[in-house]
Parts: sequence; structure tokens; C-alpha cells
Amino acid sequence: MASLFSVLQLKSIILKNRIAISPMCQYSAEDGFANDWHLVHLGARAIGGAGLIIQEATAVSPEGRISPEDLGIWSDAHIEKYKQITAFIQAQNAVPGIQLAHAGRKASTSAPWQGNRKLTLEENGWRTVAPSPVRFSEEEELPPLELDKEGIAKVVADFKSAAKRAHEACYKVVEIHAAHGYLIHQFLSPLINHRSDEYGGSFENRIRLLLEILEAVQSEWPVNLPILVRISGTDWAEGGWNEEESVELAKILKHKGVDLIDCSSGGAVAHQKIPVGPNYQVPIAARVKKESGLCTGAVGLITTAQQADAIVKNGEADLVLFARESLRNPNLALNFAHELDAEVMWPKQYERAKLRKH
Repeated sequence: MASLFSVLQLKSIILKNRIAISPMCQYSAEDGFANDWHLVHLGARAIGGAGLIIQEATAVSPEGRISPEDLGIWSDAHIEKYKQITAFIQAQNAVPGIQLAHAGRKASTSAPWQGNRKLTLEENGWRTVAPSPVRFSEEEELPPLELDKEGIAKVVADFKSAAKRAHEACYKVVEIHAAHGYLIHQFLSPLINHRSDEYGGSFENRIRLLLEILEAVQSEWPVNLPILVRISGTDWAEGGWNEEESVELAKILKHKGVDLIDCSSGGAVAHQKIPVGPNYQVPIAARVKKESGLCTGAVGLITTAQQADAIVKNGEADLVLFARESLRNPNLALNFAHELDAEVMWPKQYERAKLRKH
């Protein structure tokens, strides 16, 4: 049987295959509320056969949104629609996951089709926050506000409350977003974090916020359900966060009970130099897995069934996550099963269209 279609157990959750849908912002919410677009978008990929469906970066506070149209989970009122989404995903024999996020200095931007630019206060934007008052782009009108101790405590408390609501909404996997230049990653990277207190400087200090958030999430998240952390394995920039630090962080996260580390890269600084190509981030996942012993997820220009199957078969990662390819092909898992001669259950409504080998 194809390795890609073997089961993966994370705590009490059994994924029917090693295919996960990455969190992908849809820029389609109002005041953080999900709507039918999110239900159909996520539900279609559950119908399409993926084992794990991770909802887009869901902001733990209004100021933590990337754009004004991002999903949020800072209010109990958000839960009702999420329950509908998670119920539908589970009805398709898939596992619903949620990514909890705070965008930090990369917040208050417009949707991609509106230029993906920093919004001014007059355009429904807001002052962003960061570990240090360092702009992402020199074109930005104002630097972010440096978080003080009270602000940091609020961020931790917001993640704690978000985890509680995520459980109430019946998500079965929670992922902490510590990648792509968003707030937690901003604390990790010395290119952004210029603090001289206990949250800056040394490796131990720069990872402190992530560990405090992890502990806060764990205090509200059931012990039998998995916690994932997404990291950028490297900043692809001199003097930034790097693979060696990612390995050391993974060792600590494993000791603290994290179940899988989702290995992406980049996003911290505008001057990054990323060698983009097929499987370009897979070596990061493979190294972290080998040197830390923690399960990893691989992502990034993985577009074919053969690519994905080889990653799992060769032990480079335990889970393969798809983003843009799943936008192009919502039934990606069903199609991959056909290509790899894996026998999987199709939705009964689609059974008559099932692809068969001749």
C-alpha cells in the first residue's frame, strides 16, 4: 500500500491518510465570523479525501488578524458557525483542525486582490504590535508598537481563550502559528526581535513567548487531542532564525508534549532569498524529524502523488500538507489514491464517478 495512504495516530486522533490541507487565508470573513464560503471551501476538501483539514490562520484577537477579512476566535459568538464546519468535516471521515494565530507587525493588510498592502487607519486598518518597533517594509507609514509586559500577557491570555473556544467548537487538532513572520516568529527571529529583556537576545529568551503560549493552550486543550506547531525552519536571511535553532526548538517542544511540527520557512523579512523549487522545504522537515525525534509535516511545492508518497516512504516527514495544489484540485486525495493504486472510500454520492484502473 502507498505510504501516503497509511494511517497516522497523533494522541487519540487517527488520520486516515498522511494528506493534510494547509491553513489558507480566504479573506472572506466579516468581524471574524465564518460564513458559507468557509463551510464549502473546507468541506469540499474533506469530501475530497484529505485526512486532516486545517482551517486558515484564525486570529486570537482583532488586532491579530492579517486582514480585516480574516477569521477570528476572540468571541464566543464565533463558535456557532465553526460547529457547523467541524461537524461537516467529521461527517466526511476527516479531522477538523484550526490554526491559532496573531499576525503582529504583518497585520492590518489588504487582501491579495486588493494589493496586499498595509492599510492606514483611515482605511479600516490599525496600529500593529511586535517585539520591537521595526517595520517589515520601509514603505510603511508607521512602525509597529513594541509590546510591553502587559501586552505580552494579553497575547498569551488571548491564545488561552482561543484554545478553549476551539475545543468548544469541536476542532480535534490545534496548530499554533509560529511561522511566516507573524508575531511568534517575530519573537523567534533576531532580525526582528531587538529586545533586551527576558523575551529577547538569547535563544532561550526568544522562544519564551512560544513556550508561554503553548502552556496556555495546553491548559485549555484536552490532553488526548494533538497540538501542532508551525514554524519557519529558516528565515533564509543572514543572522536570522535558522535550521539549527529549529532543531533545538523541536527537541524542547517534543519534551513539552507537542505532537508534530509543521515545517515551512521564510516570511520574516522582505530581503529573504528563498531557493524556491519542488520539495524545497522538505529537507527542513527531514532534518528536524531526524535530529529531534518529533513527527514533522512537509509543505511547499509538493504537487504530485509520487512526490508526496516518496516523502513519507523515505521517512522525511510524517504528514504532507497541501495548499495551492489543493485549491487547484479539491479532490486531490482521491486522485492521488487512484494514481498510487490505493483503495480508499469515496463519498457515496460520488461513487459512480470513481476513477478505476483498467
